Amino acid sequence: MAPLRFSANVSWLFPELPGLPARLRAAGSSGFEAAEVAWPYTEPPEALARAAQEAGLQLVLINTPPGDREKGEMGLGAVPGRQAAFREGLEQAVLYAKALGCPRIHLMAGRVPRGADRAAVRGEMETVFLENLRHAAGVLAREKLVGLLEPINTRITDPQYFLDSPQQDSCALLECHPPPPPRLNQGDIFHWQIMDGNLTGNIREFLPIVGHVQVAQVPGRGDPGSPGELNFSYLFQLLEDEGYNGFVGCEYQPQGDTVEGLSWLRSYWDRRGRSQAG
Repeated sequence: MAPLRFSANVSWLFPELPGLPARLRAAGSSGFEAAEVAWPYTEPPEALARAAQEAGLQLVLINTPPGDREKGEMGLGAVPGRQAAFREGLEQAVLYAKALGCPRIHLMAGRVPRGADRAAVRGEMETVFLENLRHAAGVLAREKLVGLLEPINTRITDPQYFLDSPQQDSCALLECHPPPPPRLNQGDIFHWQIMDGNLTGNIREFLPIVGHVQVAQVPGRGDPGSPGELNFSYLFQLLEDEGYNGFVGCEYQPQGDTVEGLSWLRSYWDRRGRSQAG
């Protein structure tokens, strides 16, 4: 069984450093070989590509733009009336992905509009989401890129987010692709645990369509070595046993210095016989 490959989410890690290029360099110095970033759009793509190359990093994931953050938007894929903005954002994400050599884009579903009842707008939002996903599938296929969908928990992190379970995620994929669906699910174990638990069963069921995994401890969203509900030694072994060969994104809130907080990852690398930089 091959060891897992980890990606530093530099939107979360190394918050003590002022910008994405510096965080990319820190990730490379810490032994990472891959990185991901939620929204790279505040930096010129050429600067990010250069920083990643200098750090010896492969960029593996970015998100589509969130929309108007001042109006509470967090993605636009399922938001009625924002189809044109979603498509413009997708084009921007494609431009960045190609410049960065990044093969995956998280197509953010977005939130239930403020003041709306989730049940009342669910049907309309599903229709908009599927319409946008079909459009995105065509664009990404032409560019040889992959679009991912990620459920975000609505119990703690984002009560208004539209897509909140791997079951709902899989239904959207099946509507847009003939079975068996491709590996287009983004499996964030933090969100899966909060919404449904049953991680062993859900990982075994949905891993065949998972193209990217992300991890954080529950409930505090700390690193996998911090106290909490999840036994990451078991979960990492489960992913290995199930043959997962994608990346595992480290999307957590460091509790103190990021590098010191990577002791859990160095321990994993030591067990699996992988050398580290720095």
